[in-house]
Amino acid sequence: MAYDKFEILKSSAVPLPIENVDTDQIIPARFLKATERKGFGDNLFRDWRYNPDNTPKEQFVLNNPIYSGKILVGGKNFGSGSSREHAAWAVYDYGFRCVVSSFFADIFRGNCLNIGVLPVQVSAEFLDKIFKAIEVDPNTEIEINLPKQTITLLVSGEQESFEINGYKKDNMLNGFDDIDYLAKMKEEIKEFAETRPF
Repeated sequence: MAYDKFEILKSSAVPLPIENVDTDQIIPARFLKATERKGFGDNLFRDWRYNPDNTPKEQFVLNNPIYSGKILVGGKNFGSGSSREHAAWAVYDYGFRCVVSSFFADIFRGNCLNIGVLPVQVSAEFLDKIFKAIEVDPNTEIEINLPKQTITLLVSGEQESFEINGYKKDNMLNGFDDIDYLAKMKEEIKEFAETRPF
């Protein structure tokens, strides 16, 4: 399943300064029945967003109209817990294309990259600067430059570099998942197969 190409993203951000956000908080287990990637955004952070009677919890950041954007800024150790890929699906389906944190759980990071969400890991100091800038001005914009692998806090010009696997970077730049990547190489695979003696 292809997704939109990711090159340079400039957007305001939604702050979630909570550490150890696990995948069950991102998408509760009772919403994992579907096998398609669509519709999970409605239940992103479901138990934090809604009361038992389904009314919105006004104090939760996703219900606060002053915050918006395609970037989610989370606390340290974002995406820990179980390996459910539905957590990344929910983040993408809600509309986020990038999650920024000072540390990601490895499996969640991989699931994000497979679905088209860019996990950007920054230093704890830079993360704190981002949170403080958004607190001062909720419209603060952040630029994520995937080709250069940089994240820039535009209000101050402060910038950090981030790491990403070369294969996953190429896939995101082209809007490919793993199957799309193999499909792109169909002719090369066919030519190689024809040189095999079996």
